[in-house]
Amino acid sequence: MASRKDGKGRVLRKGEHYRRIDGRYSYIYRDPMGKQRTVYAKSLTELRKMEESLMRDQLDGLDMYTAGHANVNFLFDRYISTKSELRSSTYTNYKYIWKHFISKSFGTRIIKDVKYSDVLQFYSYLITEKNLTVNTLETINGVLRPSFQLAVKDDIIRKNPVDGAYAEIKKRHGGSRKTRRALTVEQQREFINYIADHPVFYSWYPLFVFMLGTGCRIGEAIGIRWDDIDLEERLIHINHNLSYYPRHDNSYKCEFRVGEPKTAAGYRYIPMMDPVYQVLKDEYERQSEEGFCEEFVDGMTNFVFTNRFGMPHNPAAVNRAIKRIVETHNAEEEVKARKQRREPIMIPKFSNHILRHTFASRFCENETNIKVIQEVMGHADVSTTMNIYAEVNSSVTKSSIQNLAKNMDVF
Repeated sequence: MASRKDGKGRVLRKGEHYRRIDGRYSYIYRDPMGKQRTVYAKSLTELRKMEESLMRDQLDGLDMYTAGHANVNFLFDRYISTKSELRSSTYTNYKYIWKHFISKSFGTRIIKDVKYSDVLQFYSYLITEKNLTVNTLETINGVLRPSFQLAVKDDIIRKNPVDGAYAEIKKRHGGSRKTRRALTVEQQREFINYIADHPVFYSWYPLFVFMLGTGCRIGEAIGIRWDDIDLEERLIHINHNLSYYPRHDNSYKCEFRVGEPKTAAGYRYIPMMDPVYQVLKDEYERQSEEGFCEEFVDGMTNFVFTNRFGMPHNPAAVNRAIKRIVETHNAEEEVKARKQRREPIMIPKFSNHILRHTFASRFCENETNIKVIQEVMGHADVSTTMNIYAEVNSSVTKSSIQNLAKNMDVF
């Protein structure tokens, strides 16, 4: 049988073909699953490089058809389908992160085309153009990296292009990481007193006193029920949280879901301090006359903190309320301070989580038993408690030294 040749008289190997109609070369082979595949090249030299790569990949067990045709969204779908152990809130958070930051941009990239430098560019874009914080980028990396790692384990690609990218971006943009700063005693007092006397914002007073007096996470606070409150013993039982995420049907609608506390340490009893007891007692008496929450979420009802529609608050709504309160207060305070010829007491911009951090700071300022603080805060890792304690006491130490210097006449 005569050897097949291309237009230049070169002998073609098995599986190689020369297309006279367009001058291209093709190579027909079978993938690891036995399916026939075809690759094309403009020259025989280029085609044979592709053949060598395919041969090497097949020897290594790499599925280059998947790598060459499937995109990054495919990886995420495959990865998330294997994570059956994820809590519902974590699962929905991963889906939310992917949908909002990855799926329509980086998610459309072909797997094999993604390089380390592409990931760096994408991460830099998220920080410089989308104004995301390094904290948010860490969450995104926590979803993207394991998706590619699964592709490595599945022999779709050799190396994980995401490895080291977040560390590099963190090094470059370390200043972008926002340090959570608790409200000072003066700021906390100003915030609460302003709401307490405000005709519009007073409706938020019970929730914010509760959060500042218990250190609950936002999901724990908005999900607290009267069933979890013992006014006689003055105890609050934390045994679940309430999350608010997009529905699984990919619509733009969101829904509440009941989940377990963040960690096993999240199951706890929190004693009520007097201000917390008083707002809960007053709120219970008010609802006894006006009616309790009748909205059901995953079989639970009787939620303590609700909006004007009788629904539990969602975290975004709480953040919007804080933003309005702070902006309104600061605008009024500047005018008042000018009239009284004094420095204004300004409240910084903050999110609902800062209320928890503020409680932790006040607690650390007045309690030396780390285990007690850890238990009330529901920290799984004592190092989290220690970091807050160290931060607070560093500030207290500086203040104490300055006061010591003022009271000494020896210098």
